Amino acid sequence: MQTAAKNTMTNLETIKGAIAAKMDSATFSSWIAPLDFEVIGNTLVLAAQNQFSADFINSVHVNALNAIVAEFGLNVSVIVRGNTVRTAPVANDNNTQTFTPAAAPVTNNVAFDSFVTCDENLFVVSACKKLAAGNVPFSPLFIYGASGCGKSLLADCIQGASNGRVVKMTGAQFVSEFTRSLHDRTVFAFKDFCRNCDTFILDDVQALSGKKASTEEFLTLVMDLRNAGKNVVLTSNAAPSNLTGFDRRAQGLLASGLVADVVAPNAYVKSVMLKRAGVAANVAEELAGRIANDGHLVSGVAMKIKTYADLMGTAVDMAVASRLLADTLQTVKTPMAMVKVMCEKLAVSYDAVCGAGRSRNLVLARQTMMAVLKEVTSLSLSEIGNFVGGRDHATVLYAIKQIEKQKAADLVLNAQIQQLINECK
Repeated sequence: MQTAAKNTMTNLETIKGAIAAKMDSATFSSWIAPLDFEVIGNTLVLAAQNQFSADFINSVHVNALNAIVAEFGLNVSVIVRGNTVRTAPVANDNNTQTFTPAAAPVTNNVAFDSFVTCDENLFVVSACKKLAAGNVPFSPLFIYGASGCGKSLLADCIQGASNGRVVKMTGAQFVSEFTRSLHDRTVFAFKDFCRNCDTFILDDVQALSGKKASTEEFLTLVMDLRNAGKNVVLTSNAAPSNLTGFDRRAQGLLASGLVADVVAPNAYVKSVMLKRAGVAANVAEELAGRIANDGHLVSGVAMKIKTYADLMGTAVDMAVASRLLADTLQTVKTPMAMVKVMCEKLAVSYDAVCGAGRSRNLVLARQTMMAVLKEVTSLSLSEIGNFVGGRDHATVLYAIKQIEKQKAADLVLNAQIQQLINECK
């Protein structure tokens, strides 16, 4: 009996190895590996945790599975676990499989009034409010912008205003929880957890870059939610076409709904944010012109002023604020400082810009910087080239001409460049 059981187990492992060798690794890890394998007669029975998983495998993967196991003289049957008698117990009985996030999700009751809106952001805020009010035809809503422009705050506002169940994760959390579910053999429960919602929000999609298995699972999740008529909200530091580490299929899916950018806080928005935090009106208005266009930085400035006033028991005038914020307030912007700020906004490294890389996104970022420097400085073309890796006069001239052509045909790029120009002036 022991010999027969050992032979059966060996055969199952051989079959499983053959399937793993001929299927995409991400697909095998996500959908096939968590199944229970059992041979009954001339049939390989694969037991899934629930009907959703069984239906998905039957509709998408069963033909490939049949072709592989036919080499062993078997057919494939995918069932829901519990519908057949097992010959031996397993370590993880998925009849009782559950998934609970390692960090329990926090429900934020953030109202849209907390987001200070300027004219440039009216469109994206209106889209967010429409989505929070119910199902919309433009899901997924992809919100992108530089760090500190308010993407995460808008995601929190959607979560606070939405009816029904909302699942919200950061990109890093999604990778961590998916990996943990594979390790714990609770991947189907993880899939159910993400799909059992009315609105799914993923903040910082770029964190999935280069994580092949997590990205495949995420893209399948987006398609399933969209096909089920659920709302999907995604945020990122770059537009889908500019995301690195994602293939064209992934970029296309991310851009298949509504793509909207959020511009960084302008002087009006910064002034309102400071006033709401209790900063005196005259101080707030003067500081607004000397603080970088970064919502995180503005919040930090407001906190510092408020804390100083509370601890010292005195009001903060502009003289005190200037001394208190000497390390924060902007002075004259040098070309080098402009280039480094643009590197952050365009999600590329300064070393890459100055290097010899020729990827599409990097070339576009480099050419954009040259065009902006030409607009906001009096530098010669050769001098501009020196700030982006020692490019010569002809290269800079060509870059500026290319950007002018693309601006005429790409309204998003035109708006992005105009924003960079405004920030560098």
